[in-house]
Amino acid sequence: MLHSNRWSLILFLSFIFSASNAQVKSLQEFNTLLDKVLGLHVSSKGTIDYKGLSDDPDISFLVSYISQANLTNVSEFDLKAFRINAYNIMVINQVLENYPISTVQEVSGFFDRNKILIEGELTTLNNYEKSKLLNHFEDPRLHFVLVCGAIGCPPIIEVVYRGEILEQQLDRQARIALNNPEFIKYSNSDFQISQIFNWYATDFGRSSKKIIQFINNYRIDIIDESLRINYYNYDWSLNDQDVSLLPLIDGNSAYRYIVSAAIPKGTYELKVFNNLYSQIDRTNNNRSTFFTSAFNALYGVSNRFNAGVSGRFRTVTNHFPSGQVIDFFSRGNLTSERTGLTALGLQVRIAPVPSWPNFSIQSTFTFPIGTQLEGESGDKPFIDWSGAVFQNQFFNDFTLSSKWSIFTEIDIIIEDISFDLDQGAFRTSTPVIGILSYFPTPMTTIYSLGGFSPFWQREFDYFYQFGIGAKYQITSDFEVELLSSYFQNKYLPTVHGVAGTYNLGLRYSIR
Repeated sequence: MLHSNRWSLILFLSFIFSASNAQVKSLQEFNTLLDKVLGLHVSSKGTIDYKGLSDDPDISFLVSYISQANLTNVSEFDLKAFRINAYNIMVINQVLENYPISTVQEVSGFFDRNKILIEGELTTLNNYEKSKLLNHFEDPRLHFVLVCGAIGCPPIIEVVYRGEILEQQLDRQARIALNNPEFIKYSNSDFQISQIFNWYATDFGRSSKKIIQFINNYRIDIIDESLRINYYNYDWSLNDQDVSLLPLIDGNSAYRYIVSAAIPKGTYELKVFNNLYSQIDRTNNNRSTFFTSAFNALYGVSNRFNAGVSGRFRTVTNHFPSGQVIDFFSRGNLTSERTGLTALGLQVRIAPVPSWPNFSIQSTFTFPIGTQLEGESGDKPFIDWSGAVFQNQFFNDFTLSSKWSIFTEIDIIIEDISFDLDQGAFRTSTPVIGILSYFPTPMTTIYSLGGFSPFWQREFDYFYQFGIGAKYQITSDFEVELLSSYFQNKYLPTVHGVAGTYNLGLRYSIR
């Protein structure tokens, strides 16, 4: 028994000693450990064994050192080398936090919204790259050693970047990249280069001639400076050794904002969706309109759980003489109209399955604001439900190719929930929506929409709609959406009616 306890104590102390010894306390120790990790998990082709790396405890020690590193007393070469290594490791670590994925574009805000701790400061990958590397050192060769987690970027190497040999390493990687026929596609008059030269044109001299001159500084086969530059689609598929995960994703769809993804931790998202529904009753020659401004604000509590508030502001006008839908905005004094804030409540969004980053569930519970919202007294029209509304939305997004995707939404909506047992039953509907999207440019989306909504009540009801819309990302944080749809329900054919919706949506993210 004593012999067994003695060995248990020795093993325990050995574990404590080895764990404490694994802590990285200096730049030299960091470089040594990183050299080991890269040698184990990076192939000669620059692909990464993410599956194996996820089980390697050394990655956490590297990240811990990067997070709190204080390098005020090191040389500029050592600082430059450390920041290259730090950027690459933090990209890899964020992939590991969301693995398995087929592209970093599946992780909302991967580069420009997700906050990470580097050198004691909370920042994003984009901000760190620009402020601490590109702007600080002003060296375009950095673009050939910074790894974005994609096949389209220059490959990561199996060894650490070190200050004492950094110049040779930077020259070597620039020369390899710029002579690689997959990176610089040059044959006679056909000349195509990576989008990196487009996104960071200023770093390479801005003009086509200056860019070619920079490339030629490292080329064996010199390129004619008079040639017109073309940019091939960037391959955003993950630089993973396990190529069996999912189909490759590249092209314009890689840049899009993905509605179904949860927003990153520490991010705010503000949305306003304005819907003007208008219908004509041809039997009685009148038009009714229903304007809803739905707004919500979400906060990323974590990368897979968001919470916030939601509300509705509405205006309704009934039975005014048929005319153009634009007449709604100059309708004058009508007896059958109402305007006001009608509902406020709470909203949560969760991404429950880590391996399905584009699947989420959003639940919203709103309470009525105001009295007699359903027009019970007869002198005012219906504007909203007098009871609470509980809406559950199941979002999923499927990338089809570099320029196409399909979005699906299945809802379970319970309306007019009364906390007074004498008020009667609520109303339930289960809308289903499908959206086919096309991406003609990285910031533009054109889509077609189809939806069907049955109402499960004593007298069955339904509506269906078809629409065409477009979105434009003015910036990565600000998006504008327009949608027009044809609308039909059970009631409209009885009065030879027609109906449609006109929509304007705005989305803004705050990091």
